[in-house]
Amino acid sequence: MNRLINIGFGNVVNSSKIIGIVSPDAAPVKRMVQTAKDNGMAIDATCGRKTKSVIVTDSGHLILSSLLPDTITSRVNQYYDDNNGMNTGNNNRHAQ
Repeated sequence: MNRLINIGFGNVVNSSKIIGIVSPDAAPVKRMVQTAKDNGMAIDATCGRKTKSVIVTDSGHLILSSLLPDTITSRVNQYYDDNNGMNTGNNNRHAQ
């Protein structure tokens, strides 16, 4: 089942399409964002605010959000915890 996750200011993204959520501060991520902008593959959902996270999708689009990666990750994990019974915390119960 698909779930729409709020990424700030009424913008939502399909959680099943998310490959990764990264901080925009590293130089390689900055290059990825610039390349995506040049190729029309960047979606700016910041509403003019500072970009604090970059969401990478399975289609190759990059979604820019003004929410922290931890905030978006917790929203995605909360959905999966509630609906799939998955433990997204440190799941090392089999390790000794």
